[in-house]
Amino acid sequence: MSEAEISTAPPVSTVRAQALACRDAAQAVAALSTDAKNALLRAMADALDADAAAILIANAEDLRAAEAKGIAGAMLDRLKLDPQRLAGIANAVREVADLPDPVGQITRREMRPNGLSIERVRVPLGVVAMIYEARPNVTADAAALCLKAGNGVILRGGSEAVRSNVAIAGALGRALRANEVPSAAITLIDDLRRETMIELLQLNDIIDLAIPRGGEGLIRFVAEHARVPVIKHYKGVCHLYVDAAADLDLALNLLLDGKVSRPGVCNALETLLVHAAIADEFLPRAAGMLAERGVQLRADPRAFARTPGAVPACEDDWDAEFLDLILAVRVVDSLDAAIAHIRRHGSDHTEVIATRDEAAAARFVHALRSAVVMVNASSRFSDGGELGLGAEIGISTTRLHAYGPMGAESLTIERFVVRGEGQTRNLRN
Repeated sequence: MSEAEISTAPPVSTVRAQALACRDAAQAVAALSTDAKNALLRAMADALDADAAAILIANAEDLRAAEAKGIAGAMLDRLKLDPQRLAGIANAVREVADLPDPVGQITRREMRPNGLSIERVRVPLGVVAMIYEARPNVTADAAALCLKAGNGVILRGGSEAVRSNVAIAGALGRALRANEVPSAAITLIDDLRRETMIELLQLNDIIDLAIPRGGEGLIRFVAEHARVPVIKHYKGVCHLYVDAAADLDLALNLLLDGKVSRPGVCNALETLLVHAAIADEFLPRAAGMLAERGVQLRADPRAFARTPGAVPACEDDWDAEFLDLILAVRVVDSLDAAIAHIRRHGSDHTEVIATRDEAAAARFVHALRSAVVMVNASSRFSDGGELGLGAEIGISTTRLHAYGPMGAESLTIERFVVRGEGQTRNLRN
């Protein structure tokens, strides 16, 4: 290329330059040993602890700004950090360090008749772009999981959490430098214009996977504008079906934990389905306990008669992710009717059955294709940490290489490694 051609070439955009730097850094991360990655992750957790006061001050500023904009409810809850939550974020990074290293794992090995040894081996994806809203914990969770899996990560958080994200990323970056890892391995995009996000999502020659995490609107925007593969999870319309053979006390506990413990998250219950045979006994008890905790019930006509204080449900309620102390309630005549309702209105996230009938449980599990199906366990366990993945980078309800809660293993792919002794396919000696 001549000097004239060099001088007239279009400049590399800032976001492209950042992505290129992250790709280079990802190669350095991929070369790290398991021990080196784990030491780095523990240093990142220690840095979060050391910067706790500064991170909480930054988060308090974000909260004040969000409240001034009228943000409330589930989004404000997701934005909020306190000493306990921040300590939990640091501990989640340590838990990722303690997980088995997925990189280099041989998932299958076989010997072909021609003497070729065929292995399937896990390798890093490369560069992962995280697009998320008011969830500052994602900054640390995504960084930890991506690095554990040998990847670089580009973080593009929402404006609501900008100060929190900068403070957390600053602590993580200090740990990278102290461990002689290029700081671009964790790249936080500070240009929050929508145009910049679109440009990032179209860098299909640099970015290997995009993971949006937030409301349905954000995820649909990412899916519509991306030229890179996207892990999608539009919403969590999670159901609890209380079977005719259920232990009613157990079912009540599942209902309360699933709806009340943290209603603004995607694994909270949104719809209760109750078999007609136990509706007269179960629903008044459930309605009373939920009313004490401020839950509004939206009931179909059969449930309405058994749930004091409920309001009539409309058709849209069956598809709603309320993310609030609101629960849709329907009486069904059979297990098959419950399955039919979930197939029509579910979001492939998490479904729960309460029953002592093993055959009913088996039918429920096999009839539904949701990413997580629970038998006599709370929907709130539909979480990467609770399922043994360490921190969670997201939940996939898209049937790609990952389905359900995603941990470090989901940030790798399998490739073939073939070992031979000079075998050829067409040449004959």
